Amino acid sequence: MTIHIGAQKGEIAETVLMPGDPYRAKWAAETFLQDAKLVNDVRGMLGFTGTWKGNPVTIQGSGMGMPSLSIYANELIRDYGAKTLIRIGSCGGMQDNIKIRDVILAMTATTLSTPSRGILKELNYAPCADWSLLQAAAQAAAAKGTPTHVGVIYSSDVFYDERPDLNEQMVRHGILGVEMEAAELYILAARHKCRALAVLTVSDHLLTGEALPSSERESSFGDMVEIALKAAFPNVE
Repeated sequence: MTIHIGAQKGEIAETVLMPGDPYRAKWAAETFLQDAKLVNDVRGMLGFTGTWKGNPVTIQGSGMGMPSLSIYANELIRDYGAKTLIRIGSCGGMQDNIKIRDVILAMTATTLSTPSRGILKELNYAPCADWSLLQAAAQAAAAKGTPTHVGVIYSSDVFYDERPDLNEQMVRHGILGVEMEAAELYILAARHKCRALAVLTVSDHLLTGEALPSSERESSFGDMVEIALKAAFPNVE
């Protein structure tokens, strides 16, 4: 048990999927895991552990933004021995060829600032995904026929952004989408010698203004969860 996670020792699997929304964690656990058990409800940040095709998996909410994710990822790694952490979340599309409901696999995550800046100081660190997870996720997405894009994303530390000039430059330089957590997750995974990946569903689009209504988001995110699970366990049929 930690300050923010109420699970007992042995109740957190080495493989953890991390949606931002705790209710998405509940939905994913009930939909994809067998014998899912609630192992954390501290501050309403739900976490569940069960099995997927015989493999232990925890699905733990991370909250919104890099500071919140940093708390949960640090405790999962340091206190519970998590080794593989995969963010499953939504993002905003930023290129013309990306459509609503497409999946983005974040090879790298650009950012202006993360909670780790105090450690990295003047170093302009380039956080990236674990190659084995990225490769397995791309293969799983191709096998499912899910429209998928692999490349760089932007992890923002603000939701209500007022920098259209910055967005223009990101689009110009090929950034696929924007979200709020992956860069810090990748940095923490590198620091602690763990594996990390962000598998993201495009829920809205910065160029077209399209957006999925909340009623359709859960049903549209199934491909993303399945891709994440197959990436974590690529040899499971």
